[in-house]
Amino acid sequence: MKFFKTALLCTLATVFASLAAAATPNLDQINERGTLRVGMSTFVPWAMRNKQGDLIGFEIDVAKRLAADSGWQVEFIPTAWDGIIPALLARKFDVIIGGMSVTEERAKSVLFTEPYSHSGVQVAASKKLAEGFTEYSDFDSRKVKIAARRGAFTVQIAKETFPKAKILQFDDDAQAFQEVLNGNAHAVIASSPKPEHETVKHAEMLFLPFSERLSKGNEAFAVRLGEDDKKAFFDSWIQARTEDGWLEERYEYWFSTLDWQDEIAQGQ
Repeated sequence: MKFFKTALLCTLATVFASLAAAATPNLDQINERGTLRVGMSTFVPWAMRNKQGDLIGFEIDVAKRLAADSGWQVEFIPTAWDGIIPALLARKFDVIIGGMSVTEERAKSVLFTEPYSHSGVQVAASKKLAEGFTEYSDFDSRKVKIAARRGAFTVQIAKETFPKAKILQFDDDAQAFQEVLNGNAHAVIASSPKPEHETVKHAEMLFLPFSERLSKGNEAFAVRLGEDDKKAFFDSWIQARTEDGWLEERYEYWFSTLDWQDEIAQGQ
């Protein structure tokens, strides 16, 4: 009887060990390798090269901290943005950490984690023409001109948020911002971090009238469909780094300041 109980316990232990292993097969591959392979593309300030040719940026900080916390090395695999999901599905890397917004269409091909950052649309206003403007209603007037890039999502947001204002459309963000700097428009609406960075560059002429962005995006890690063990592990890490404020601190450094600008190579 004693022998039978011992044998049964050993069998159960083996079964539980097998179940535990089966529960995290995708995560185990990373643990066995000891290196997290990260797919990313270079976009300022998400990921870029410094003057020494090394990768720096918000996503780089995130991936390095994730790897360090998990006892892994990290390998970055730069990939063209239009091919980054196919490359993930082809198993060229373990995860996409590249400022990828969660969309229904993408969710058909990949499994998203919980969001770890929230970019979006912001307004930069003229200190001269929009002095004292702090409410949406201040800009929602037929007397107000708001610049935006033609064909961009920001035009739709501008029309929805400020239906009475005159929306001036330009071929690129640079022209839209220049219109405000030239004193021909009260404000410009663009995707972050452009408004934040431009107000730092032109602090004497521009300001951010709103502390909150007009619309908020959700960026998440992406893994392959069915890799629920990796998603659960990454979700736990994101929750921990959200609660301790580290993700917010790193995001604000890269997106709301230009303290890092002297580090990067020219032409980025």
